[in-house]
Amino acid sequence: MKMLLKSCAVAVACVAATSQAMAADIVDTAVGAGKFKTLAAALGAADLVETLKGDGPFTVFAPTDDAFAKLPAGTVETLLKPENKAKLAAILTYHVVPGSVMAEQVVGLKGATTVNGQRVDIKVEGSTVMVDGAKVVATDIKCDNGVIHIIDSVILPADKTIPETAAKAGSFTTLLAAAKAAGLAEVLGGEGPFTVFAPTDEAFAKLPEGTVASLLKPEAKQKLIDILKYHVVAGRVYSDAAVEAKSAPTLEGSSISIKVTDAGAMINDAKLVATDIDASNGVIHVIDSVLLPPAKTSAVQGKLEAAIAQGASLYNAGHHAACAQVYTNTLNELMSTTPDTGLHHHMTTVLTSAKHQSCPTARSWTLRRGIDQMYAQVSSN
Repeated sequence: MKMLLKSCAVAVACVAATSQAMAADIVDTAVGAGKFKTLAAALGAADLVETLKGDGPFTVFAPTDDAFAKLPAGTVETLLKPENKAKLAAILTYHVVPGSVMAEQVVGLKGATTVNGQRVDIKVEGSTVMVDGAKVVATDIKCDNGVIHIIDSVILPADKTIPETAAKAGSFTTLLAAAKAAGLAEVLGGEGPFTVFAPTDEAFAKLPEGTVASLLKPEAKQKLIDILKYHVVAGRVYSDAAVEAKSAPTLEGSSISIKVTDAGAMINDAKLVATDIDASNGVIHVIDSVLLPPAKTSAVQGKLEAAIAQGASLYNAGHHAACAQVYTNTLNELMSTTPDTGLHHHMTTVLTSAKHQSCPTARSWTLRRGIDQMYAQVSSN
């Protein structure tokens, strides 16, 4: 019996070893097939061989040698040069999706986010499956670290930045001028990624007459920056994820609301008219109105509001002297922190008038009237 168990153990070990030897990763499977020589060479030039021989799992939409041959003459040779390594890697990773996605799952998708970060579009018409502009010609080639689907063309990711993509579209002239005036064009052309809800020229034209011209003036730069940042979300957020999230924090600091109504998908009160336009450093969604961030309460406003609330409570409870002291303390504090000379003069006048009031009730009302006037002034700025 012991000899029999020992023999069985050896047999099991031999079968396991044989299975392991027969298993092949994505790279070895592609090389062994004999029709992915260009792909294999490109993976080597981009230093992606070890990555695709790793644990994964990965789903690779693999272009054949014939697919690469469709590219304009000289394209492959140019991409294989060391100085184009980053561009080559961006193209190759655009053919790779994380996870093992079999054909029956692929046909149920409208798109898939690639290792590149951008998303490929998937379209099914009858028995034909298209990934971007490439036709899937063979599926479900299983590997020990994923699966290969063969496509008949090389698919190319977006290679222009958000400002470059917007400029090419031709309908975002005002947005680009505003970004330049605000000093944000270089930021939006940087590494990112960013998601931009981009108002068209027609959207800007809907603003009251003179608004755009006013915003483009140097003295309005901060306000313009706040408005533009309110249209930008960090990261690459596609429309389906945005709708599911229902809101998103912007670079301005406030959040936008995202909802689906009978009129369509809405960003605050702006309608989404086009979505998921890929750029090399993010994604653009087009909207039909300019988004305006909620008004921010200034620090002076906030302190005045707090003083009014506290003082009124004390006054109504009969503590008139304590109410006057709250108003006095607030104005003295603001005198030491507010650089505005006009406000300084106003506060000095109010405090001087209050000092000559011996009656706590009269003093409270003198201070309160002065604070109300000051609040109206800062609120209108």
